[in-house]
Parts: sequence; C-alpha cells; structure tokens
Amino acid sequence: MRAMTSETQPSGLPFMKMHGLGNDFVVIDRRSGGPEVTAAIARAIGNRHTGVGFDQLAVIENSAQAAAKLTFFNADGSLSSACGNATRCIARHIMEETNVSSLTLQTERGLLPCEDVGKGLTRVNMGLPLTDWQSIPLAHQADTLHLPIDGDPVATGMGNPHCTFFVADADTVDLEGRGAKIEHHPLYPERTNVQFVSLIGPDHLRMRVWERGVGVTLASGSSSCAVVVAAVRRGLTGRQVKIDLDGGAISIDMCDDGVWMTGPTAHVFSGFLTQDFLEEA
Repeated sequence: MRAMTSETQPSGLPFMKMHGLGNDFVVIDRRSGGPEVTAAIARAIGNRHTGVGFDQLAVIENSAQAAAKLTFFNADGSLSSACGNATRCIARHIMEETNVSSLTLQTERGLLPCEDVGKGLTRVNMGLPLTDWQSIPLAHQADTLHLPIDGDPVATGMGNPHCTFFVADADTVDLEGRGAKIEHHPLYPERTNVQFVSLIGPDHLRMRVWERGVGVTLASGSSSCAVVVAAVRRGLTGRQVKIDLDGGAISIDMCDDGVWMTGPTAHVFSGFLTQDFLEEA
C-alpha cells in the first residue's frame, strides 16, 4: 500500500462528491487528462462499502460545442444518457469556476442550457420530452399515455426511459418491490426508471423514485421532468409544477423549448481515489 504523509502530494485520481436533493454523485473531471473511466471502475467507486458510493458517476470532458461534455454511469456500471441533478451540480461548479451565470453542457441528450437563477438555485433545460413508443423506447407499439401494465402508467423519454404511476398515496407504495419489478418489465428493452406520484395540491406533486441501475434514490431530475410531462398529458396539472421528493423540493416548468428543472446543488467534498484502488477495480 502506498503511504501518504502530510508532506506529500496525494496521488491517484481526484474526484468531487456532490448531490442534488440527496441524489448523490461522484464527479471526475478529465478536462486536463487522466485515466479513462470504465464500467468496472464506475462499479468499484459506486460501492458504498468498499468505494465512495453514488447514484450516478459523471465524467467531465472537453467539448468543442459547449462548456464541457458529460458522460453518466449508473451505480451498476451501465451508461445513462441523462442525469438532471448531476447536470445541475456540474453546471453550478463550472459557472463558479469560470465566473459566468449561464452556459451550455453537452450530453447524450443533446446540448443543455444551464442558468444560475440566484438564491443558490440552478436551472437546466433537459430538452423536449419523447412520447412516441419507438423513441422512449418500448419493445413494441403501445399507447404511451396508458401503458398495458397493471396500474395504468405513462411512458416518457427524457433521454432515458420512464414509467410513471399515479397513485392515491405515494408514501404507502412498496417502492423496492414494485420498482425493481417494473424496471425489468419486458415492455422496456433498455429497462426503465419508475416513479410513483400523488397529486397533493394544485400543480403540486409528491413523487418517489426507483432508478434503473441504482435502486431507490432520494431524488431524480430526469424523473421529475418525466412526471410533469405525464401529469400534463393526463390533464392533472398545469405546466409549472412543484414536486416533493424524499430529498426535498424541485420545480419543473414544461416549456415549448424543453422541460426546465430548477433546484439546489451541493458540493460536499473533494478527494483522491488511490492508485491501488484504481488498479484493483
């Protein structure tokens, strides 16, 4: 094992730990180089007992089209095209780093505009929702507003697939049992994020989330966007909605140019992954 004293510089791979409403991330900045992050490394870092632990891992790289390019891994090492809360966290980090109040980030979802809206809140446009069965994608043609699944859920694509159940009381749902089962439903060939949602007031929802490749999470930005799209399509809410998640509240605004998400971010700590850890991953 390589020792480190107070007089030596830490060696290994630097990272940041961030979260948005308890949806937590490890962020690795490769804009100045560094080792490639593989699925195996992502799984090792994501282990909450022997690694750091996260819901998603985000890799920052240089982009010719935007302030940076982001790649997302789930805790099981699978890739995700979208991660709204991580996008907000990294947007806040780069805006503070470069002293700007707006920027664009490149993801598999596309180019996402991000803004500092004051009071510690960051706003991101997560793009236009996908409601066609092939774009979500589903395994075969189906009515995405009323899926042929017990509970009558709605299917939405926000760069990743979502399955939204509107229920009387989201807090009484067996989230682990039902979420795990629906994630692997044969109608979703790429698996799916699962949300259970209750209407608790005008334009006010309560949501609990099961994320594919992760499990129960305290919050999910793309899920929040998908839920509002589903609620608007069902005629349950207007286009500006507050959502109460297990980790706090987020605001969603479904606009003509995309679904905007506004919420807080937190940079918790920075550290180094040791070379021994990376070699054993």
